[in-house]
Amino acid sequence: MTYVLALDGNKRPCRVRSSNAGHALFAGVAYPERAPQVIRNLTGSAFFCGWGIRTIASTEARYNPMSYHNGSVWPHDNAMIAAGFARYGFRNEAAKIFEGVFAASTFVDLRRLPELFCGFPRQRTQGPTSYPVACIPQAWAAAAPLSMIQSCIGLVFDPDELRIIFEEPVLPSFLDEIVLSGLSLKDASAKIALRRSGRHVVVDVLDRVRTIKVLAAS
Repeated sequence: MTYVLALDGNKRPCRVRSSNAGHALFAGVAYPERAPQVIRNLTGSAFFCGWGIRTIASTEARYNPMSYHNGSVWPHDNAMIAAGFARYGFRNEAAKIFEGVFAASTFVDLRRLPELFCGFPRQRTQGPTSYPVACIPQAWAAAAPLSMIQSCIGLVFDPDELRIIFEEPVLPSFLDEIVLSGLSLKDASAKIALRRSGRHVVVDVLDRVRTIKVLAAS
């Protein structure tokens, strides 16, 4: 089960499996009971190539891993999907996306994520195949890792109560610790470290300016 991409001119569903189904999670319009199936589809091998989620599943007739929209991987698209996964409580799956996109960045000069790259399956000894005319750097691709960090660690701000909340935080496999400095609410701020401890993530307040609460919700 997934969400259709669009309706054609006769209002018939366009039955093409695309990454746009993840946007339904990002927007919060999907029924909670349907989210697990959408996530299973998007993290399966037809969509997830190892570097991220393809725009079109590899099983579709239109699939082409070198196409701009029909099988390529877009970092910002993956960031939106990861945020959708997290919104429905699937932070480990969001972390899987983050790991793939981060791994792709290690093969790029200065780790600056491109606008998109080709959707060929990930190989142990090779990096992702570059899309020939992709913009590097690209503003929305540059913002993607920051969004994926927030999705993984469940970072939420409550300005009325001066609270910083981490909802069921998860760290991706390539990170054992992350330090966030200058998290501010009004005239208060905090410096916070999140560290892996076995299967859990420990939240530690390193510094605090004025009264600000830091909560870890599980």
